[in-house]
Amino acid sequence: MTDVRTAPADLSEVLDARLAAAKEASRRLARATTAEKDAALAAIARLLRARTGEIVAANALDLEAGRVSGLGTGLLDRLKLDAARIDAIADAVLDVVQLDDPVGGTVSGRTLPNGVRIEQVRVPLGVVGAIYEARPNVTVDIAALALKSGNAVALRGGTAAEHTNAVLVDVLREAIGSTGLPGDAVQTVDDFGRDGARHLMRARDHVDVLIPRGSAALIRAVVDEATVPVIETGAGVVHLFLDASAREDWAVEIAHNAKVQRPSVCNALETLLVHAEAADRLLPPVLARLEASGVTLHGDERVRALHPTALPTTEEDWGIEHMSLDLNVAVVDSFDDALVHIRRYSTKHTESIVTNDLANAERFLAEVDAAAVMVNASTRFTDGAEFGFGAEVGISTQKLHARGPMGLPELTSTKWIVRGAGHVRA
Repeated sequence: MTDVRTAPADLSEVLDARLAAAKEASRRLARATTAEKDAALAAIARLLRARTGEIVAANALDLEAGRVSGLGTGLLDRLKLDAARIDAIADAVLDVVQLDDPVGGTVSGRTLPNGVRIEQVRVPLGVVGAIYEARPNVTVDIAALALKSGNAVALRGGTAAEHTNAVLVDVLREAIGSTGLPGDAVQTVDDFGRDGARHLMRARDHVDVLIPRGSAALIRAVVDEATVPVIETGAGVVHLFLDASAREDWAVEIAHNAKVQRPSVCNALETLLVHAEAADRLLPPVLARLEASGVTLHGDERVRALHPTALPTTEEDWGIEHMSLDLNVAVVDSFDDALVHIRRYSTKHTESIVTNDLANAERFLAEVDAAAVMVNASTRFTDGAEFGFGAEVGISTQKLHARGPMGLPELTSTKWIVRGAGHVRA
């Protein structure tokens, strides 16, 4: 890895060399056996645990810098790594070992009347670029999923996590290289800051697809500036609608879990909508439980009439992803009004309804446009690990190629294989 302090003056030359190395490594990974890839993943998990102290020490530098620079509570939580979180990351890598290798799998196939056999099979994308911020766990998650699916990665993890990510990239490269696969399968552009990110976004000769993860502003900047094809992930302005028939116990527990369990993540609840017919019944217990857990409530006039401690909302509040213990609450007059509100402010990440009405449940599932739509369940379930993917590259909110939590199949493309025996087209 080239040290930025001794790098040549031509930034493009250095970055192109790194990305070219990733491209070359991807060719070796494309033909790697499942056993080879699993051995490298096991080596990553071992080395993460062995170097936990070094990772935590680097992370402490990033956390201190983040506090000094005024990094928000939510981002500081995402940034933090301790021994328990590193152990969980290593476990997630081992979970990927247990997953089926998608490469080479047949999507469809048939034999034509003339005897020619055609098959559509899964193949790696090649080099997957990722731009993200203050999320060092993503460094390992993306690399592990990319490795299992036969891809190399080029990473821009952001200034907030630069010390942590430098150690993690070193761990990944060392572990992969120790098993005979190319350590160059993991590259970083972090040491070139925003210039490195811009270069990554335009490196069409070397990078096959780019995945941004982070704030709405970061994602929009990548979508607007990149010439490399982008799989768009989205911010999480997530809604929970308590229908008129909602059970009180379910409403209390689901709203609390969706908001409080980990408020800094993209599948955490940001807006609670309550049907007017159930407001008197549901709002007092639901909001009392939330407030007891430290949630700051922001309510419309009808919410504040029932719960005066709630702060008044503004029009801008409904589009905010707080990533903190802040929650917007509104009373809506009807099921249709709830759908209108969600359509207006949703980022198409995750939406959920609590209802005891089967027809309303099915209508919500059919009409709400989001990557994940839920009935009587916490929005916190929208997660690659919860969905059985071992980890996730991100949660796609677009409709092309991949949508929702992205696991191994979403990191593959397909190609057609044709086998003949001297056949020519008539």
